[in-house]
Amino acid sequence: MRTDFQRDRDRIIHCKAFRRLKHKTQVFIAPSGDHYVTRLTHTLEVAQIARTIVRALNLNEDLAEAIALGHDLGHTPFGHVGEEILNELYPPGFRHNEQSLRVVDLLEKDGRGLNLTWEVRDGIVNHSKVRVDILGAGGGEPHTLEGEACKIADAIAYINHDIDDAVRAGIISAADLPPGAVAVLGDSHSRRINTMVTNVIITSWAASGYDIINSKEKPHITMGPAVLHAANALRDFLFRRVYGERSAQEQTEQAREVMRLLYRHFNRHPGQLPPEYRLYSRDRQRRVVDYIAGMTDNYALDTAEKIRRGAG
Repeated sequence: MRTDFQRDRDRIIHCKAFRRLKHKTQVFIAPSGDHYVTRLTHTLEVAQIARTIVRALNLNEDLAEAIALGHDLGHTPFGHVGEEILNELYPPGFRHNEQSLRVVDLLEKDGRGLNLTWEVRDGIVNHSKVRVDILGAGGGEPHTLEGEACKIADAIAYINHDIDDAVRAGIISAADLPPGAVAVLGDSHSRRINTMVTNVIITSWAASGYDIINSKEKPHITMGPAVLHAANALRDFLFRRVYGERSAQEQTEQAREVMRLLYRHFNRHPGQLPPEYRLYSRDRQRRVVDYIAGMTDNYALDTAEKIRRGAG
């Protein structure tokens, strides 16, 4: 007999938004290589890391997996570039974690949503982090330990695979990584993952329930100071040398232009939206945002090209 969280996991895996993740960018926009990370491979890696953490801590693996599989369903095409542009254009603002919740609550199954448990929904909407610190205050605050595990697994996953993609693309070399962070975490993808995950388990052991806890404070999923400092150093390095570097490149500017074109066009011609989007909201701009956010990279590029040719 399936648990509620197994049911949630299965509903997420079989939904349309999940399948589209294989054609959505993580960092590199519509990459031509076969081995760059996509939203789908990122999601699977987050689920793997989260399950490892919660299994070791005697927590609910099915809950953690369901949260991890659903956490990026609302991400736009073109990664965080697409998110930034929609946030700029749409007056109420746009945040992919909130859109992920909207996907599972409303947009899937022709407006009926997936009917997920509150624990999974809470983990999905609260997985986002602040810019300055992986565990800093100001991001989402999950109400379950499994949600906290997914939030930290998300950071562990993207820090490490974005380094690999940046090396593969020739933007950086392994020798460019901050020496202090490498000394603490390791000099390869597998060593860094192992160091971070092991440290999270050891530092968060109070959450396991195996030991008698004298403190009245609620346990949390966290990292030790040295590993957290090193992980944040790598994250800062990525923002300086990879994400910021690409923001000046022609490919990223093309993505910004495509997002702006799509937003302008469908707000001027709302009748060209697929009919089902009229079910989701009475607000025109909200319907346009829902449609664009659901696009894959290549679909967005193709649609923009048709609009330019006058066929949109």
